[in-house]
Amino acid sequence: MRLRLSILAILLSTSLMAQKHHERLEKIDVQHYQFALKLNDQNDRIEGVAKIDIKFNKDISDFYLDLINESEGKGMNVDGISIDGQKTSFTHQNDRLTLDYKGKKGDVKKLIISYQGIPKTGLVIAENKHGDRTFFGDNWPDRGRHWLPTVDHPSDKATVEWIVTAPNYYQVIGNGRFVERTNLTDDLTLTHWRSDVVIPTKVMVMGAARFAVEEVGEVHGAPISTWVYPQDRENGFYDYSQAYSIIDWFINNIGPYPYAKLANVQSKTQFGGMENASNIFYFENSVTGERAFEGLIAHEIAHQWFGNSASEADWHHVWLSEGFATYFTNVYMEKTHGRDRFVEMVKEQRDQIITFSKGQMVPVVNTAITDYMKLLNTNSYQKGGWVLHMLRRKVGDDLFWKGIRAYYKKYTLSNAYTEDLQQVFETVTGTDLDAFFKQWIYTAGQPNIFVDHSYKKGVLNLLVVQEQSEVFDFPLEMDIVLKDGTIQRHVIQVNEKRQAFTLDLKEKPATIVLDPDSWLLFEGKVSGN
Repeated sequence: MRLRLSILAILLSTSLMAQKHHERLEKIDVQHYQFALKLNDQNDRIEGVAKIDIKFNKDISDFYLDLINESEGKGMNVDGISIDGQKTSFTHQNDRLTLDYKGKKGDVKKLIISYQGIPKTGLVIAENKHGDRTFFGDNWPDRGRHWLPTVDHPSDKATVEWIVTAPNYYQVIGNGRFVERTNLTDDLTLTHWRSDVVIPTKVMVMGAARFAVEEVGEVHGAPISTWVYPQDRENGFYDYSQAYSIIDWFINNIGPYPYAKLANVQSKTQFGGMENASNIFYFENSVTGERAFEGLIAHEIAHQWFGNSASEADWHHVWLSEGFATYFTNVYMEKTHGRDRFVEMVKEQRDQIITFSKGQMVPVVNTAITDYMKLLNTNSYQKGGWVLHMLRRKVGDDLFWKGIRAYYKKYTLSNAYTEDLQQVFETVTGTDLDAFFKQWIYTAGQPNIFVDHSYKKGVLNLLVVQEQSEVFDFPLEMDIVLKDGTIQRHVIQVNEKRQAFTLDLKEKPATIVLDPDSWLLFEGKVSGN
């Protein structure tokens, strides 16, 4: 009972933090965005008309959208707003676009916003490595507001369409399915993309550049394509075509692909890769001609299921996105490159977690973080992946995969918190997982153990000491290696600060190996090894 109350207190803290973000969502629910943008090569100013279908969840007198004000020459200026054709008064202050409008519960209204400005970030307007001008949306975590009027939070998903007018030498990629490409004049081309399924604003983007485009093929009805700079055409087509077999593996192991297509795009993203829904943007030097970034491609493709479709309900649960993508990249690499590669990856990630904890002793779900960029850390990626790895060991392979598929099916095109994942696995396995999630997700650090041993008259005496401040409860596998190379496998349950164990053994061991199969997140030493 005390353990359950501890978890309840943690979840209550998280819920109170989330409540701040979700007060607005009690008022409004965005159903659809249409962004009509004009790009030019004379300057970095964009002109936009946003048409937004908004449903009112309750009677209201005002509501607001996120949109960065112009300051020091960067930001957006709003020229006018109408709702269902009627001009509407508004204020645009402190990066909030507030509308004075009396809405009735259940009504769906069309909001039209005319605006223009120079994005400080969010839309990266820059020359690529070949000196060609490019435009790439780069919204994560909440930088969409720098160039798009939105509810810029992962829990308010909507469908979206892009209608982009640009000089005719640009090709434009956007979320969803291709709708239209029209030559408006000798100099301008209009391109139209539309996503018919809801996505969060963090992965709601378009890109415009000079591209070489290859149609790789279809996987389970989803067309796969490659978009790279023309100068990198041959290498890029070769490198990114790995996506074909990767997406096939995820469909077969997780569930149906949630989007109309998958475009793999060389870009100016500030990240190694950005998992934008149905059009992934990779950093421009990911093209090498040597297929050097298979793991990156697998990671970003994994996000199409975990992060984009089944999304974290609030930023502090981002491990449900990054931890999943990290771990299922490991699993994909195991299936394609063998168990040794998998073990190498999880061991390297364990070392990274230990190193991170020595500098920042914080839990995976850390509501103290307010700069969401700082959530892109080892806890969210590597430790989140290790939690799934240990959960797999705890419940067994069959129930693990059943739980993963059940979780994804339940939260497809929706949002979840960590406790939602826990509840799915408890239902699937019939196991109480409170203690597991409390110590690995909501508790900082990991076990740091010292094992002292002595041998006398056929008995091996073990003393296991947990040297970290918080006591963990975990099974510790160990191999007892004898002088002739014979190995005896033993498992002990460690759950106290200092704990003694005895094992019958015919001779003094030559060495003791802790966690021989790499299933436990820990650091440790054995006396005499």
